[in-house]
Amino acid sequence: MVELGLPELTTLQIETLCETAEDAARKHVQSKISSKLIDRLDITVEAQGTKPIDLSIEIDLTLTKDAKNVDVNALVQEAVAQAHLASENFLRTQI
Repeated sequence: MVELGLPELTTLQIETLCETAEDAARKHVQSKISSKLIDRLDITVEAQGTKPIDLSIEIDLTLTKDAKNVDVNALVQEAVAQAHLASENFLRTQI
């Protein structure tokens, strides 16, 4: 991620950043595959440090047996990328 030269974030801003990233990842997965085919979708977003802030995004996705021809790893990578993009956009609004 590009360093944006931000001031230190408040606890509320950090919580909102994590929620924003999680929501973006969840929406991406659900936009690509029916929720009926999702057996488990766990998304963990952790922020460490304050300046610079280090964002860690982990996605655990398990699909049902009915989900055919779905590249889970690619979908997870796309969702992580969307989460990073959303968090970057959020941070830009905090400048």
